[in-house]
Amino acid sequence: MSTTPAQPVTRPGGRTARTRAAVRDATLAELAAHGHRGLTVEGVAERSGVHKTTVYRRWGGVDGLIVDALDLAADDDWQPADTGTFAGDCRALADAVRRSFADRTEGAASTAIVAAAFQSTRAADALRKFYADRHQRSEVVVDRAVARGELPAETDAAAIVRAVVAPLYHRLFVTREPIDERVTEHAAAAAVAAALAGVFAQT
Repeated sequence: MSTTPAQPVTRPGGRTARTRAAVRDATLAELAAHGHRGLTVEGVAERSGVHKTTVYRRWGGVDGLIVDALDLAADDDWQPADTGTFAGDCRALADAVRRSFADRTEGAASTAIVAAAFQSTRAADALRKFYADRHQRSEVVVDRAVARGELPAETDAAAIVRAVVAPLYHRLFVTREPIDERVTEHAAAAAVAAALAGVFAQT
């Protein structure tokens, strides 16, 4: 659930696909090392081994590199954990956010991408699309709970997913407070309690 896409599924594509993957990996590594302000085409070109002329021609510049790195998330196989219970799935979802931002490299790259979204309309649009995809995949947590009879069929799955993760992103990017296991457990528990009380029932 971080803004850093997981490793994409291996697909045929030859040299073009390999070049794109190399540039994407280099973009994320440069973001982690230098932040959004330190991201340059030259740095990505050097790290990826792809000539900077090629990078400029295919990606246009820094914005294009960030957008493409996020677009590649559509090809990965990330799915939320299946713990067997609604409460357990919500805790796992919240903890996935905590662990991704606790990782020095992944967390730094994700934070840099969020920063880029405040400076670039293209990056903001790509980030919105990325999270729409991640949240849609996460709705299976509610689908499973409905199938097990833990929640009514009319439950708003999208609202529950947002309720689980929103307090964590608020601390990470608004108040700039750390998140730990206690915080993630509280966020998940609050969302579960609200769901069971019918707060997210669609009428």
